[in-house]
Amino acid sequence: MAAQGWEISCERGPLPEARMLELAGDFDAFLCGDDAITRAVLEKSLPRLKVISKYGIGLDKIDIPATREFKIPVLFTPGVNHMTVAEHTFGLLLGLTKHIVTTAAAAREGKWLRLTGHEIFEKTLGIVGLGRIGKEVAVRARAFGMEIIAFDPYWDEAFAARYGITRCATMDEVLVKADVVSLHCFLSDETRGMIRREKIAGMKDGVVIINCARGEIVETADMVEALASGKVGGYGADVLDVEPPPAEHPLLAAPNCVITPHIGSRTYESVPRQAMKSLTNLIHALNGEGECNCANGVSAVDGRAAR
Repeated sequence: MAAQGWEISCERGPLPEARMLELAGDFDAFLCGDDAITRAVLEKSLPRLKVISKYGIGLDKIDIPATREFKIPVLFTPGVNHMTVAEHTFGLLLGLTKHIVTTAAAAREGKWLRLTGHEIFEKTLGIVGLGRIGKEVAVRARAFGMEIIAFDPYWDEAFAARYGITRCATMDEVLVKADVVSLHCFLSDETRGMIRREKIAGMKDGVVIINCARGEIVETADMVEALASGKVGGYGADVLDVEPPPAEHPLLAAPNCVITPHIGSRTYESVPRQAMKSLTNLIHALNGEGECNCANGVSAVDGRAAR
């Protein structure tokens, strides 16, 4: 982009609202990760800001209603990391059910800790959110010989039939029936804190929960309590409600809990795909050419990017 005469400023994110407010107003475009693009940031960015290009697919850090109001296109990168996140999901699941993380750490310390694990063969996997990532998880679950149930408001009947997935009418039905619950839904007002004490109480004893979506979907205190009691047999998460977490974050010391630092989509294969897609989206929008993968319904032709 520099070769095309554009001035580029780079900072290591995710940036909080305070820093974004310091930057706002000086840019025609943002290429962002999980930086806080709030209404206040957007208001201060006007009238110069023309487009926002998200590196990834999660939009919960961007005030989408405000972007629609200000006619600022928000672009994202669907289809670039679903396979690697699905692989990471199974990495967490196997790490917990086979005690791989715990026993490997013990072996490094000279302890031959031979814990007994569980098979996932013929266990029931409940998928909440059967989108691109959820579907890839289902494909892999079928290869492992798992029974698959799922909830998604936008049901793909052909895919479900192909992989033998049983449709659940509600999310609660998934939670009650599953031996393993895998979360692959977006963070919204509806999903924030949806895995909480009351929901966990209705799950099977010893249920394993995998979260490669957003940390805020799970109530941290309730999960810590459920792990301590054994109601939840294991929690594997690539996301937390605070990232990076403080040293005293309760899940870091919780039993039967494996936390990875939001690296589920971070592979040598997926990172270049995401980077190229987000950059291509941005260039196309600013130049008024080509498909831009708009996420908020504001066309790059009709919105501020066209002006």
